[in-house]
Amino acid sequence: MKNTIKILGIASIAVISLNSCRDYLSTEPIVETTFPYEEFKIKNGAEAELLMNSIYSEFGGEYWQLDYFVIGDSQTDNSYAGADNPENFQQDEYRIYTTNGNVNRDWNYLTGMVNKCNKIIYYVNEVSDLSPSRKDEMIGEAYALRALANFQAVQLWGDFPLITKVITNVTPENLDELYPFIYPSRNSVEEVYASIIEDLTQSIAKAPTSNAANKGKATRNAAKGLLAKVYATKPSPDWAKTEQLSSEVINGGYSLLPAYEHLFDNQHELNAESIWEVDGQGWGSTIGAWGTGMFLGTDWKKFMTPSNDLVQSFDNENDTERKATSVKFTNVTWPDTYWGSNFPFANKMRDTNGNQNFYLLRLADLVLLKAEAKVNLGDLSGAADLINLVRGRVNLSPVSIVSKEDGINKILHERKLELSFEGQRWFDLKRTGKAVEILSKQKDGNGAILPYAANINQNRLLWPIPQNQRDKNINLTQNPGY
Repeated sequence: MKNTIKILGIASIAVISLNSCRDYLSTEPIVETTFPYEEFKIKNGAEAELLMNSIYSEFGGEYWQLDYFVIGDSQTDNSYAGADNPENFQQDEYRIYTTNGNVNRDWNYLTGMVNKCNKIIYYVNEVSDLSPSRKDEMIGEAYALRALANFQAVQLWGDFPLITKVITNVTPENLDELYPFIYPSRNSVEEVYASIIEDLTQSIAKAPTSNAANKGKATRNAAKGLLAKVYATKPSPDWAKTEQLSSEVINGGYSLLPAYEHLFDNQHELNAESIWEVDGQGWGSTIGAWGTGMFLGTDWKKFMTPSNDLVQSFDNENDTERKATSVKFTNVTWPDTYWGSNFPFANKMRDTNGNQNFYLLRLADLVLLKAEAKVNLGDLSGAADLINLVRGRVNLSPVSIVSKEDGINKILHERKLELSFEGQRWFDLKRTGKAVEILSKQKDGNGAILPYAANINQNRLLWPIPQNQRDKNINLTQNPGY
């Protein structure tokens, strides 16, 4: 039996005032503590819509505005940590401590997002002043958003507690029964992926259909695209389903923009290539997009500094178009170990007025994912055609593929150039099994292997379970190597 939990919020349960059930039972008088249903009930449609907005507002928090990109790029050969935060240096150099504050806050952000989704999933059907179709749409969106959060979590920590039980009443009589749900153990990776797949299947059936106006929402095509990635990433990949779902999305009315720069110039938001993007709406709105200031500008050493390796990769291909869009060089006054005074900034996010959008899924990503599926299914020429579709936009010469290994390497290379600073690289390297091989050979601008590259090993491809979470829950085991 899976030890799964449907819970509105671990924080909600914290009001029981239990630091551990054992301490509670041994030191506190037994006093009935209940959580009436009315405390959790969504009272009307307006409250339901506010809750949906609250779920989307998670994209304005630190995980999605900053940490998602630091994880996806600064933990790889695409960029250095930058800035001056020692905890980011731990991530960049693969020496994360269990007390790392970034790791703990990301656990809280992702579980908090799941908790909000659960309230919609399990209570919105009881609201009387919403149409059945709107209720279905909201449930479908919540399933996709819950799947997205759990997909991030299982890739970061491996085994992870599934939060899928709503607890509305805790008494001395049911405390033993509810203990595993209040203080959950970690579910296996396989169980987490099964839950994600089920959530996305539900989302595809219920979420809003995709159109030009709702690309900032979790639509059916967004759920399909995410599910394609899930099937490619789970421990036993299903490449046939990855190819099928990728194809369905690719054929869903999307097209590559003719100019790569238009993807990031802030003049073409919600464009024909966009499948799912976070819609920055300015200060004081649901999503005030502050993350741009963490990556771009000359007032301090920014997070996610482009690496010598990435810049050299662009230059080796004479990929001037994607390089100019992705990296901006500026003369600065501070000293830098890797670059000196001619300092590069990640350039894909440029709007510092809170309106910056960024992609969770776009067409080129799915085209290259489909190419990866084809390589794994033995269709090497079909995979090359898809890679060349992406390369053709930026006027690069076509490639051919001679073996599965060659195909995976060429797809990874193309994804590196196409998707740099979009939070993808670390997950790509882990999915393809190339992370240790590539990251252990990272070099500085002089071609010397970086000292911290020796820290890379298989254990370090998972984060530690935050000590703060283990202090609160004795049932959380630690990952190997920490």
